[in-house]
Amino acid sequence: MKAVIYNGPRDVSVENVPDPKIEKPTDVIVKITTTNICGSDLHMYEGRTDFETGRSFGHENLGEVVEVGEGVDKVKKGDMVVMPFNIACGFCKNCERGLTNYCLTMQPEKEFAGAAYGFADMGPYQGGQAELLRVPYADFNCLRLGEDARDSKKQNDYVMLADIFPTGYHATELANVKLGDQTVIYGAGPVGLMAAYSAILKGASRVWVVDRQADRLKLAESIGAIPVDDSKVDPVEFIKSETLGLGADNGCECVGYQAHDPTGKENMNVTLNQLVQSVRFTGAIGVVGVFVPEDPNAEDELSKQGKAAFDFGMFWFKGQTMGSGQCPVKKYNRQLRDLIVAGKAKPSFVISHELSLEQAPEAYDHFDKRDAGWTKVVLKPSK
Repeated sequence: MKAVIYNGPRDVSVENVPDPKIEKPTDVIVKITTTNICGSDLHMYEGRTDFETGRSFGHENLGEVVEVGEGVDKVKKGDMVVMPFNIACGFCKNCERGLTNYCLTMQPEKEFAGAAYGFADMGPYQGGQAELLRVPYADFNCLRLGEDARDSKKQNDYVMLADIFPTGYHATELANVKLGDQTVIYGAGPVGLMAAYSAILKGASRVWVVDRQADRLKLAESIGAIPVDDSKVDPVEFIKSETLGLGADNGCECVGYQAHDPTGKENMNVTLNQLVQSVRFTGAIGVVGVFVPEDPNAEDELSKQGKAAFDFGMFWFKGQTMGSGQCPVKKYNRQLRDLIVAGKAKPSFVISHELSLEQAPEAYDHFDKRDAGWTKVVLKPSK
């Protein structure tokens, strides 16, 4: 089969690799029909992680089941399925509590909890930017879809259930966004746009999205959010001016450790501290942007150790709360799927490009450079 292979920093290629096989009775093999390039793939693409050369990327995956292990009961050959990026067992202590993002089974030899397809420090599993994918514990990890999911265009909505739609929704859950709230989102990448979309679906009265990429801010405005260009205004002062000086009710961090200030300098703590300033006393903050325990390629010594100069004094003084971490996709994907089925959600609005698998190297290059108009790429493998 063909797969997108990591060769080193900013170097990927589409190569012929061995087809995956059923390794345990609880596995299935899925023929991938739609897979996404995610912003978090760029951390690995840029060489900012210890992702191994020769491995395949891809943790946002959808396709048709083509082979079923003997121990699989629910999922059948021919089913259309979308997989959470979290690979989980379903029976460990964390999975039983709904914390499939921190499964204790899938990395038995690691000090970390949690596993994912084609992701650094999240197990040895191959990614789905490929023609075929092995799915462990398939009855637990596959979300079955209806017959409409055989339509390629409809898949563009459903594939968002693998990561960014639930992750954006998770950000609003961590931030305790409720009906009528005023919410500020830092970051207008795909996850930030999904957080804004989720806040609007929840009935937030006003949602601000802070970024400086004009194409992304335009998308935010298209769904009813208020764009804030931080290259033109101080976002903290702007939010305060819009809220009688009080700040937003809550906020979401959807950028992560490679955040940049308006001058273009990388600054790991900038969005975290701006959120503390932008959110009112006793407000809540949800952090789903990726942060890492260490970042040897960072520009300052503190960031190299995965540490941020966080304004904890003001955070404590304001009595704010913060939730963080990867999204437990299974906690939300069924309900969000049903919103798509009912026509109440269409997360594919973020897609800018639909390309073949062979065009992945070109797509990574454009997406990494944040070229205008490259907001979200879906790949369509074929075999």
